[in-house]
Amino acid sequence: MATRGVAAAAACIWRRGNPSFSSMSHYFSPIFNRPIAPRGFGIPVRVLHGASADPIAPLKKGKEPISPNWKIKMLYDGDCPLCMREVNMLVERNKQYGTIKFVDISSDDYSPEDNQGLDYKIVMGQIHAILADGTVVTGVEAFRRLYEEVDLGWVYSITKYEPIGKIADAVYDFWAKYRLQLTGRPPLEEVLEARRKKVETCGNNNACKM
Repeated sequence: MATRGVAAAAACIWRRGNPSFSSMSHYFSPIFNRPIAPRGFGIPVRVLHGASADPIAPLKKGKEPISPNWKIKMLYDGDCPLCMREVNMLVERNKQYGTIKFVDISSDDYSPEDNQGLDYKIVMGQIHAILADGTVVTGVEAFRRLYEEVDLGWVYSITKYEPIGKIADAVYDFWAKYRLQLTGRPPLEEVLEARRKKVETCGNNNACKM
């Protein structure tokens, strides 16, 4: 779900025309300072080598910060280690704005009924965000909206223009398709089956863990 490759590509292009970029890169070192995939997988390389950042406290599972006046809801996979780098960065940034509501779809409490009918399988396929008026946005557009709400819209602004937009979409689609393999997790079918069995076995017993 995370789009480190998309953001990195956009940032790299933006940086060429913006010398001041390096002074702002500390916001994104948790995202950009590592490769998107293991060696030999044919994915673009590191960006912003040597960038430093203040430590970001990781978001604890099921402990999403409360944002009563949220403008956009981010549905994220709390079991995805690379995705959580981006989520944690946005959580930290959102402390200043309170415009994003974070919803962990891997939580036992996740409810499609509260999220425009988007079930676990659908949201596992790609990033989904829900605007306050109920509009659902996906993919790069979802990240663009999320970043805009915490005053970081410049990171994705270049993806509004072609052919950058198509390239960004292609990079994100690749990441979304293979992110489970890239993060060492089972195929989606196995993840879904394990979740189904957990629900059948545990019901509403939150003490039952996978």
